[in-house]
Amino acid sequence: MKQAQHVPSHNGTLRKEPRLDVEIAALADRQHGVVALRQLREVGLSASGVRSRVARGRLHPVHRAVYAVGRSKLTGHGHWMAVVLACGPSAVLSHRSAAGLWGLRRDSRRKSDISLPSPSARAKQAIDVHRSVTLTADDVTPADGIPCTSVARTLVDLGDVVHRRAVERAVEQSDVLRLFDLSEVQRAIERAGPRRTGILLSVLEELDGTTLTETDLEEAFLALCRAAALPSPEVNVWMTLPDGTPARIDFLWRPERLAVETDGGPFHRTRQSRERDARRDQLLRLMAFEPVRFTGRQVAREPRWVKRCLTELIARRQPLASRADADGSRRAGAQAA
Repeated sequence: MKQAQHVPSHNGTLRKEPRLDVEIAALADRQHGVVALRQLREVGLSASGVRSRVARGRLHPVHRAVYAVGRSKLTGHGHWMAVVLACGPSAVLSHRSAAGLWGLRRDSRRKSDISLPSPSARAKQAIDVHRSVTLTADDVTPADGIPCTSVARTLVDLGDVVHRRAVERAVEQSDVLRLFDLSEVQRAIERAGPRRTGILLSVLEELDGTTLTETDLEEAFLALCRAAALPSPEVNVWMTLPDGTPARIDFLWRPERLAVETDGGPFHRTRQSRERDARRDQLLRLMAFEPVRFTGRQVAREPRWVKRCLTELIARRQPLASRADADGSRRAGAQAA
């Protein structure tokens, strides 16, 4: 009887590879599916290990020294993360691409914008590289895990690459999304300097000059509702939220469970007030109400858009009102019986 030979199941390299793959997968998961070559080296992957994984289809080159992990197809966020990694550890998404990431405007271009805090930088394929000696740590923050210029700095930078009306719309959208903070914008303007901020300053001056008073805004909004033949809302209604705090709702369609806020003083919001507004919206949703916000400028300058939004929202939520009426009728019938 021949004696069986003992064959080791793993050598040191094979034992190490599964651990590396777990670390690489975790890193890619945090970075929208992409990793940089320098990061692969930091976790201990050798040059031959990189080549082997590329050959086996486990790493897919996206840019020079940047790879997609597991599959070659990337999301929009994955492409943005890849261009940041391709430009080095000090690079941040900026300009039109940052505005797209923040939701201030669409960016469907093939190229992406990145900024480097440097007086010079090499051009890269499919990337618009912007050099800036005024970009500081205060202008940078992660958004969805991607190093990016802050909303304030993004609004400043947009003036370099898009026309004035596009900057105006981005400012309006930042206010709608509760991302605008005037004090942060003012500090970003000071850091960038007057040569680069003229467009944004003129936009802010014009927008701030068109603010409606609270009474004017209320009357203008109700006029829009009448013009659109919408059900009349309750006005300035006090409600108790699930956490026990009172909240005044500007316009309430109770059967449709729609709560509308109109902001008459845009561009003066602080981070604390944004957080309060977000918490109130979340509490309203816990009560099955849909919170919606319009700026005073939208009511004054974009009435057709406001009427369209309200008409569609109320139409979509009419079934809720019908069910509420039916439940009320059933309860009344049961009590009468």
